[in-house]
Amino acid sequence: MTLRLGLPKGRMEAGVLSLLGDAGIRVRPGARGYRPDVSLPETEAKLLKPQNVVEMLAAGSRDAGFAGADWVAELEADVIELLDTQLDPVQIVAAAPGELPDRRIVVASEYERLARAWIAERRLTADFVRSYGATEVFPPEDADVIIDNTATGSTLEANGLRVVEVLMQSSTRLYANPRALEDATRRRRVEDLVLLLRSVLDARQRVMLEVNASAECLNAVVAALPAMRRATVAPLFGNNGYAVKAAVPRDALPVVIPAVKAAGGTDVVVSRLAQIVP
Repeated sequence: MTLRLGLPKGRMEAGVLSLLGDAGIRVRPGARGYRPDVSLPETEAKLLKPQNVVEMLAAGSRDAGFAGADWVAELEADVIELLDTQLDPVQIVAAAPGELPDRRIVVASEYERLARAWIAERRLTADFVRSYGATEVFPPEDADVIIDNTATGSTLEANGLRVVEVLMQSSTRLYANPRALEDATRRRRVEDLVLLLRSVLDARQRVMLEVNASAECLNAVVAALPAMRRATVAPLFGNNGYAVKAAVPRDALPVVIPAVKAAGGTDVVVSRLAQIVP
């Protein structure tokens, strides 16, 4: 049974292809540019705009696919979130040149449903104008406020806009069509894909730390390591101490390495991990 995968074209594409590649899944351009070859057995993929991935998942023509949470919210799509990759994080914000004027205003956005919901929640008197990209250039002549996504806020700032309100957080996520998960074979294929991708994401958060320790300081060194379960300990050749290793959080290294050294550890080696499967 063929698994039908939707891949995002554009801003999300590089991060998703890198994630798949690190999971051992090669995605290579096919003869037709929007239908790449995928190394997963019995899998066919299509490159689509993220909003189209959501639409195709909801329609059932794709079994699983990557898209932003913003477009799932905008389209109110009946899809199931399987994995938040936390790639390409953005905020959906309302932004304006200054305070909102006390009159009928114009709101511009690619996100019509989200924009209209914001207008209603704010009880504003407003007209909606759909944009098709470059929404940040609308104010002040063509709109009073925009609803748009922003990663750093630099584009908004460059156009003289400030954030009035944050509507939601979004990132690249893996979604599935609910009906696809009702089929046992497809469900297993999708769950296997999630397992592979999560193993890479978990590995990106940790590193393997290896350290040598004498018998006298072994307990102190092990206690200094925030391992996933327990540190691995093995005797060195000639019973001249112990080799200790643990997969530790990457962002803990500035604390862990000095702590390990203070506990008496020597010959500290830190290496990257490719995948972690608990």
